[in-house]
Amino acid sequence: MLKKLIPLIAATSLALGGAAYAESSLVYVVNNESDTFDPGTTNETFAAPIIGNTFEGLVKFAPDGSIVPALAESWEISEDGLTYTFKLREDAKWSDGEPVTADDFIYAWTRVLTPASGAKNSALLYHIEGAQEFYDGGDATPNMKAVDEHTVQFTLKQRVPYMLQLVAYSTYFPVRQDVVEADPEGWTRSPDTYIGTGPFRVTEMNLGEGFVFEKNPNYYGADNVKLDKLTFRLIPQQSTALAAMEAGDVDGIESVPASEVPRLSVESDAFLVIPSLGTTYAFFNPAASPIDDVKVRKALSMAIDRQEIVEFVLQSADVPATGLVPYGMNVAGEDFRDVAEDYGLGETAKAEEAQKLLAEAGYPNGEGFPETVFMTYASPPIQKLLEAIQQMWKENLNIDVEIDVSEWKVYYPEVQKVEYQIAQMGWGADYPHPMTFLDNFVSTSPNNLAKWANEDYDAEIAAAKAAVDQSESLQHMANAEAIMMNDHVILPMYHRNLYMMMGTHVEGFWRSTLGVPYFADVTIAE
Repeated sequence: MLKKLIPLIAATSLALGGAAYAESSLVYVVNNESDTFDPGTTNETFAAPIIGNTFEGLVKFAPDGSIVPALAESWEISEDGLTYTFKLREDAKWSDGEPVTADDFIYAWTRVLTPASGAKNSALLYHIEGAQEFYDGGDATPNMKAVDEHTVQFTLKQRVPYMLQLVAYSTYFPVRQDVVEADPEGWTRSPDTYIGTGPFRVTEMNLGEGFVFEKNPNYYGADNVKLDKLTFRLIPQQSTALAAMEAGDVDGIESVPASEVPRLSVESDAFLVIPSLGTTYAFFNPAASPIDDVKVRKALSMAIDRQEIVEFVLQSADVPATGLVPYGMNVAGEDFRDVAEDYGLGETAKAEEAQKLLAEAGYPNGEGFPETVFMTYASPPIQKLLEAIQQMWKENLNIDVEIDVSEWKVYYPEVQKVEYQIAQMGWGADYPHPMTFLDNFVSTSPNNLAKWANEDYDAEIAAAKAAVDQSESLQHMANAEAIMMNDHVILPMYHRNLYMMMGTHVEGFWRSTLGVPYFADVTIAE
């Protein structure tokens, strides 16, 4: 049986022969490198390990998932649930020693709400009164202010029960105005200008190779940070990373090859399974032929065997997905997936029904099916997954779909321009609430990479946000997912777990269900 990660990993002995580093040093392997590490503007998961250890906001997640103070030592919420007031701790400083002030937050949030910044998650601030109108170029001013040097306040346009979880996300982190404006495009690419607020600060940025960090002496909790040096080594191939781990050359790796999961789950005390609030899926482009026919989209989705993908392709403990929102998102005491539907999809393929739909769309037995390309980014596990789906479509629908692979830095801009027929993607939660997935499909969301628009969907999302009763909110969210899924805007594949390794000599490491690895509490056992 696969082992599960507990909130803090205890260790009593040196594992894997021990990596040859000082006790206050740790090497961790990442498989992908983001194009940007700007906490306010990026939405890339690949940037999370760096941002999560070099920046903090007003509040943060604890290992048990609760919200605890970070740069704010305390906060108050008005009786009507609309006004949030945060008191900054006196010892909150930037990594260069400058004090963190309330104005730093107001600048950062205003920047996110300025379209020219290119922020991908501006909508996370739309809950603030006047914020969306400001973003849209209106005369409104966001209802947020620096009450004094150490007090930040904002007022919402309606009650948001999960607001503190949002404030813990990087879009709400502060950035320094003088640093950003001195080099808007390049400040995140140099250790000298990558000024943060977290437990570590960057000393080396070797793009294509990795990053080196040291303990941030100006961090308010610096006395509790025991690691002097932290290295992120970039190794794209999971098998190569695993070999380095088992040779004792590194202390931890962020992922392992799917084929090795069964063996490692039995043989290795360093192997960890971490529940992840994420769903892997592909976007269908509703404007591109032949994908513009909902019958084609549904046929393609029904023709894949999700259980086979999980068991034999991924060889994992992931969960077949028939909808967008993953398990583990609880509202009003109910798991969202227990309330939502499966939209005619199944864990196994429904080949006959899929064939019938394809015939109704004008392609009986796949005859005359136009050239169709499934775009994806360079990743061996993902490519293997898509090759399996490609074969399922050939066997179940008698159609040939081409797979086009490119590097992430080339691929993602093309997807953002919706220049594709089918594009591999997915989403990991920014905060543990269904809205982190559903908000991406409102017509104005920059994360709506299919450029799909539906007024009824937008109305259900707005009603879910406005509802005071959480059971009512849950129903509106379920209605919204049904509208999107019944139009088959995405091809859901699986809800994912994270499979990684961390040497048992490493104590205090934890990785959130949002996928961010945290090293502030790490010590190395003797």
